[in-house]
Amino acid sequence: YLKESKGSRRWLLFLEGGWYCFNRENCDTRYDTMRRLMSSQEWPATRVGTGILSSQPEENPHWWNANMVFIPYCSSDVWSGASSKSEKNEYAFMGALIIQEVIKELVGKGLSTAKVLLLAGSSAGGTGVLLNVDRVAEQLEEMGYQGIQVRGLADSGWFLDNKQYRRTDCIDTITCAPTEAIRRGIRYWNGIVPERCKLQFKEGEEWNCFFGYKIYPTLRCPVFVVQWLFDEAQLTVDNVHLTGQPVQEGQWLYIQNLGRELRNTLKDVTASFAPACLSHEIITRNHWTDIQVKGTSLPRALHCWDRSLHESNKNGKAPLKGCPIHLIDSCPWPHCNPSCPTIRDQFTGQEMNVIQFLMHMGFDVQKMAQQQGLEPSKLLGMLSSGN
Repeated sequence: YLKESKGSRRWLLFLEGGWYCFNRENCDTRYDTMRRLMSSQEWPATRVGTGILSSQPEENPHWWNANMVFIPYCSSDVWSGASSKSEKNEYAFMGALIIQEVIKELVGKGLSTAKVLLLAGSSAGGTGVLLNVDRVAEQLEEMGYQGIQVRGLADSGWFLDNKQYRRTDCIDTITCAPTEAIRRGIRYWNGIVPERCKLQFKEGEEWNCFFGYKIYPTLRCPVFVVQWLFDEAQLTVDNVHLTGQPVQEGQWLYIQNLGRELRNTLKDVTASFAPACLSHEIITRNHWTDIQVKGTSLPRALHCWDRSLHESNKNGKAPLKGCPIHLIDSCPWPHCNPSCPTIRDQFTGQEMNVIQFLMHMGFDVQKMAQQQGLEPSKLLGMLSSGN
């Protein structure tokens, strides 16, 4: 899907997300239940861009005028596959090749004169950005377009290969531990990972490159990482289910620890935006301008990042004053940031405020206050104001 903007030399290519499947059984199920993620047959003729793909300046203050490309996800392979349909395999997994073909086609539609190409994506598309951004840059160089600055924006695709809260056998996409699913997937899809990352690991260990903190140090292109500290997809594969039953203390500690671990993996990421919220995906949501970390919104942080890259191309100046690009919440539990998106009870659909949410999660105010050496009423006050 393409929205041209003839006056602009900025191009935004967005990779859609939607999990993946990693064997015949769960790919068959996916084909039966989520056909639009397996085939283009039922895709609409046009789509409306939202969030960073919106052409309304109110919704998309800095990128509304760019050329927008939405690449739907029908390869189920985290944008990594390079295998066509064969005798052995009923499905084709060609995510990496789809991106290359789209680039070839866009060159004839004005991409050849671009100044900046921002490869963005959410969820599996966010991981797809990490896996493909350098390859896109190399492809354009080989085609003779050295002048295009290629950058990445990875939203909700920075996963941890951590230990699950409760170990389960790898039966389907949702219960399978993150490493095991990717291990199986990469073989099934004939998935490819960037050469520079591959070289860091032994043969057969390429699955490591699907995890942001392992591939990021090997990337050449600048990448901006957007990641909720308490990502719902991460909690799902870690078997932390936050519906119905109050959360046990072990789970609560696991969740807080997850936030700490994630924060740790982002400390050397130059450009990042990581709010302490329980959510998944943000850049194509129409409320994406509302979330703030330390008083800075995401569109603003991306604008600052654009400027910093523009400035550093001219001269290695110090970071711009009042224009931060490394924004990570330091408060320790889900939704301790007051600008987090509204939480709804997954059963009733009712909106909850932070205190209701924490109570629903089995958060024990007395006990927590004691641990922090505070009066319970003071702790409640701090929670509701998000300090």
